[in-house]
Amino acid sequence: MSKPNPAAEAEKTAAAPAVQPSSNFLRDRIAEDLKSGKFSHVQTRFPPEPNGYLHIGHAKAICLDFGLADEFGGRTNLRFDDTNPEMEEQEYVDAIQEDVRWLGYEWESLRFASDYFGQLYEWAVKLIKDGKAYVDDLNADQVRQYRGTLTTPGSDSPYRNRSVEENLDLFERMRKGEFPDGSRTLRAKIDMASPNFNMRDPIMYRILHAEHHRTGNKWCIYPTYDWAHGQSDSIEQVTHSMCSLEFADHQPLYNWFIEQLGIFPSQQTEFDRLSLTHTIMSKRKLRQLVEEHHVTGWDDPRMPTLGGMRRRGYTPEALRNFVAAAGVSRTNGVVDLAMLEHFVREDLNKRSPRVMAVLHPLKVVIDNYPEGQVDEMDAVINPEDPSAGTRKVPFSKVLYIEEDDFRETPPPKYFRLSPGREVRLRYGYFITCTSLVKNDKGEVVEVHCNYDPATRGGDAPDKRKVKATIHWVSAAHAIDAEVRLYDTLFTKLNPDETEPGQEFTASLNPNSAPCRSRIPGPRSRKADNARSRVSGSGVAPMNDDFLSSVNGRRGHFKLESGHHGDLWLQLETLCLRPRAILPFAAQLAKRLAPYDVEVICGPLIEGAFVALLTASELGCEFTYAEQFADPAREAMFPVEYHLPRALELAVRGRRVAIVNDVISAGSAVRGTLADLQSLRAKVVVIAAPLVLGDEFVNFARERRIPLEALQRMPYNLWTPQECPLCTAGEPLESLSNS
Repeated sequence: MSKPNPAAEAEKTAAAPAVQPSSNFLRDRIAEDLKSGKFSHVQTRFPPEPNGYLHIGHAKAICLDFGLADEFGGRTNLRFDDTNPEMEEQEYVDAIQEDVRWLGYEWESLRFASDYFGQLYEWAVKLIKDGKAYVDDLNADQVRQYRGTLTTPGSDSPYRNRSVEENLDLFERMRKGEFPDGSRTLRAKIDMASPNFNMRDPIMYRILHAEHHRTGNKWCIYPTYDWAHGQSDSIEQVTHSMCSLEFADHQPLYNWFIEQLGIFPSQQTEFDRLSLTHTIMSKRKLRQLVEEHHVTGWDDPRMPTLGGMRRRGYTPEALRNFVAAAGVSRTNGVVDLAMLEHFVREDLNKRSPRVMAVLHPLKVVIDNYPEGQVDEMDAVINPEDPSAGTRKVPFSKVLYIEEDDFRETPPPKYFRLSPGREVRLRYGYFITCTSLVKNDKGEVVEVHCNYDPATRGGDAPDKRKVKATIHWVSAAHAIDAEVRLYDTLFTKLNPDETEPGQEFTASLNPNSAPCRSRIPGPRSRKADNARSRVSGSGVAPMNDDFLSSVNGRRGHFKLESGHHGDLWLQLETLCLRPRAILPFAAQLAKRLAPYDVEVICGPLIEGAFVALLTASELGCEFTYAEQFADPAREAMFPVEYHLPRALELAVRGRRVAIVNDVISAGSAVRGTLADLQSLRAKVVVIAAPLVLGDEFVNFARERRIPLEALQRMPYNLWTPQECPLCTAGEPLESLSNS
């Protein structure tokens, strides 16, 4: 069977019930094949080309390939059809594996078409010997001319009737690299008059002197996708080869190859592609968007890639439910983007912790509320999940509400706050507007209200009702957060429909880029737990670039309120490259392994990033140290670091390692260590760079050190008693990734 993904299975237990797949022709065909004895088991494969990131269309294929195999007790291979070295990179191989796992699946076996290059070459020689293939000297333009049109048959190449001996000699010399790129091809000898273009002597091999990401320079001839794909299925004994509809016309060619070679006959069945409104699915066009910098990368939150959707806050459960609901057909269609968003909202609604945030703040002063008094209100963490409990939210004399929640002159059927009207503050009190303050432009900038102390929690003892409930944050306790509001990447429902002479990029939405604003959110006394999700509700723990790299990991996150200038922005960019840091995190994890660490704690910025990836490598938990800024201090970073109070149970009595970042001041370690010790955690080791604290900041500035070098700074390992950030001492050992 396809191996389960333990992390994904754990997530499923907390998710909404999955949409049950209805019967479809793919499922029916597999069931019939097993019942009739045509096949005794089910073997499928998911065969992406490593020339880009997976998108939502691939999610459908993944769910079908893995899901149907699991349903019938079968197995699924993840096979990379890596036959085009000029377009393929290891980065894509790694990203695809990450996306498949994130979606909730684990393959039985990891395969590559390049594993079969030797066998494919031998089979090509067999076809030459059987008179079924020949070496052709026509160039690409001539091949197209000789192929004919939809209404006229093709013409035989003048080289079609070469002898077997000459073809074998030329093909061997092609393999040895004696000919330049594009000068010769190996073609199957089938039928140039066939109504199916794919049967008009298709190309099997082309000359390409390019380094392959796995085989290096071993080969200078590469099989075409059509030659490699079906035979790879046969080698892997794939019983049910499921492809999208554009491969239907290729099936006769795949069957012809199998028949000529006398090898295992995989059964191909085609299904419709998944297309969405306002969305491009072509990897070539998605690559163009990336290379021309219309987006920030393959995982830009506006992109339809799984990486982009993950950054936007979509969950794998939502995507699986959407794919199941979209169904399977034999005709291509287009699904409205709103349907996908419905399943995302439905899933997040059942799992996401709630917070209150104000995007466009309007100041509210409660005149009869005692000066300096702070109440802690009980707020429901998730109304869909009673087991999530409540959290404490501070309530004070001065609040912020949304501008839209107040109208000086309310329109008909407007029930929110206005002069003389009473409303409910969610989880708080009833308040009534008594007066307002305007600026020189006549705009309302401050609303004054009175509150009813008897309505604490939102209910009146006399049972009187209000018609509106509005959300709020306490001004004195709010934390600024950056909010990014995205729109669709394209204005047209079908971006592929273009005017003559226009590119598809002509319909790019100029307003799709995020509208960024710093908005206040509440500082809660109960932090999100280790399995919480970011819901996209308007408040982003740290920033979404950082979260995109750590999504799905176990950890505690916070709202980032610091403002650290240009260096901060450059570090944000550095954090977008997790793969550059992964090898170092793996090395650090090996060094920390002997200490039997249960929790890794890291300050923010680079240290938290390294700490998080190291924790993932070790299989332990991750937490962070919060920063509390001192406005009077002009240094790069805040003075104090403390652990959130909610993490007491997470670290109490456990073995903890502190991983300090390369530019944090010594206060990061001192504050974190003090908090951990006060919580009775056992700090067993501290990992920190050789150049420490503010000295490194000055050192880097003076010498203009590229920030890309930060993750290569050498690290030391200390015990808490020996760490020079806490006391004088020598390192236990030195660790460098340079």
